[in-house]
Amino acid sequence: MTKAVIAIHGGAGAITRAQLSPEKELLYIKALSDIVEAGQALLAAGGTALDAVTEAVRMLEECPLFNAGIGAVFTHDGTHELDACIMDGNTLEAGAVAGVSHIRNPILAARQVLEHSPHVLLIGKGAENFAEQQGLEPVSPDIFFTQQRWDQLQLARASQQTVLDHDEPINPSTKFGTVGAVALDQYGNLAAATSTGGMTNKMPGRVGDSPIIGAGCYANNANVAVSCTGTGEVFMKTLAAYDIAALMEYAGLSLHQATERVVMEKLPALEGSGGVIAIDSEGNVALPFNSEGMYRGYGYVGDAPSVGIYSSQEH
Repeated sequence: MTKAVIAIHGGAGAITRAQLSPEKELLYIKALSDIVEAGQALLAAGGTALDAVTEAVRMLEECPLFNAGIGAVFTHDGTHELDACIMDGNTLEAGAVAGVSHIRNPILAARQVLEHSPHVLLIGKGAENFAEQQGLEPVSPDIFFTQQRWDQLQLARASQQTVLDHDEPINPSTKFGTVGAVALDQYGNLAAATSTGGMTNKMPGRVGDSPIIGAGCYANNANVAVSCTGTGEVFMKTLAAYDIAALMEYAGLSLHQATERVVMEKLPALEGSGGVIAIDSEGNVALPFNSEGMYRGYGYVGDAPSVGIYSSQEH
């Protein structure tokens, strides 16, 4: 049996010790640790990689520290439009939703699309109607509101900027908000999931890489499971998540070589910033990022979770 492992991320960007208060840092560390532990427990009990990434991302969506679900950022119009994607490395089945405003946990809707729909990606009202048919209770968008995100929108409107999610006092142009999880279960199956509230002050209708298979999320038992966070448009242009799998499959690169090539060379060449979390079919873990920090954590079943924020920390 394979040694099961899970990795998660909660966004990347210009996160430095000087900018994050010790109190806030502890909140992030605890949240990341708790969610990794929940994933480890699920995998230890014989749970599948697909269930582990679903639950980890659901928990991230429920945590207002992160830009997904509750705590999601606002569009230019002061609304919420959420995106999520999930992929099963065993079957290559995938499900995604984009531009939804009335689904508390978009990742659960994406999972329903994977399991009960002939399609891969549903958007807007159609996605919401489908989720309701599958038993997910619609919610008022007010549930996603946090004062911090509302204040961020006012700042962005005042400066006429479209900004990626940021945490005061982090530079708004260099903090990205997406959450994700990748896992390998004891049966040797990989899975990946990604969820986001998008960009503060984004145009209504904008969709980034998070719900796009191969861009922000990808899993294939043959090689790797990947979840991305960063400059969505660049991750889309480079098919960043799939490119890692392709480099492993066609060029024979290792997990670390492939993730380094994409994150440290290909993305910066197009001014793309951010990072990825990835687990290969052997259970190796890579968490590279080219930004100053990335909220991240991972844990093998039976081990203590390892979590980090800043670039100086070892994985």
